[in-house]
Amino acid sequence: MGPIARRQLIAWRDSSSNLNAKRTWNGSAGRTGSLRRRSGFGALEAARPRIMERFRFPFDIRVWMLDVWLMTATRQILGVRFFNGDVDEAVALMFERGGFIVAPSGTCFARLREDARYRRAVLAADLAIADSGLMVLLWRLSRCESVQRLSGLKYLRHLLRKLKTRGSEKVFWVLPTERGRQKLFDWSRREACSIETENCYVAPRYGVEVEDGNLLGLIEQRRPVHIVIAIGSGVQEKLGYYLRENLSYRPAIHCTGAALGFITGDQAAIPEWADRFYLGWLFRSLAQPRIFIPRLSRAFELPRLIWKYGEQLPPMASASDL
Repeated sequence: MGPIARRQLIAWRDSSSNLNAKRTWNGSAGRTGSLRRRSGFGALEAARPRIMERFRFPFDIRVWMLDVWLMTATRQILGVRFFNGDVDEAVALMFERGGFIVAPSGTCFARLREDARYRRAVLAADLAIADSGLMVLLWRLSRCESVQRLSGLKYLRHLLRKLKTRGSEKVFWVLPTERGRQKLFDWSRREACSIETENCYVAPRYGVEVEDGNLLGLIEQRRPVHIVIAIGSGVQEKLGYYLRENLSYRPAIHCTGAALGFITGDQAAIPEWADRFYLGWLFRSLAQPRIFIPRLSRAFELPRLIWKYGEQLPPMASASDL
């Protein structure tokens, strides 16, 4: 087992230990019916109480063994362990375990070799979902292995539906601009969702090192159960990592990038059918060609990276490579 896998294993084990310090393993506590009914990862989660009853190992060892087993629901690509279940299971895991989730797009993988802080944040994420349709297709063609594609937009839509049904769980929103905040308020009125002004924060322009003591203080004061970070990839992962490492409690931090703007109208909408057929990039290119088309060029590096490194984390690029 390599060092990255060990770090992931420790993170999953620790989160399970913290969770079980608060409640006993009684089979259905804290899980949705859909998660219990589903096959794959959901079935493993549902089977956990029976297995723990079957084997009489010490508690910590049982948690460790079962979480190793649950890690089979991931697929490692370029050093990142991507969740290989469906969107409802991903949302349920974040509700249950907390931590922070990332959704790297196809243009982000080159950044793994160029930005050490971004690299650290993505590798340390509690959950990573495969937003990149290009990555999913390349992996299927080159390795004959399927990876469940879960876009950040699809994840956020399911998350918002679940938050709306619960109603009582406090959500804190980190937004890129004042316009984005106003669009969020407009959307909340249309959807009959209550969003307090105090729970919205317009992020400043961060540098290479992402730290924000003001935001940290606000979150400690408000203590939301969920934090939605919608400030764009590259920066949001660093911010999610910073918050998880420095907060005194463990909320669920959802790094969903521009997806919130597609829903609220801050950016051009992407229909569900376009997202399903991996065409979100086309709608973004048509809506903002000057911004997005140059950014797409970064995705051309992805085939070479997958061909050369496969499951392994690419090394940091030297100055001559940049």
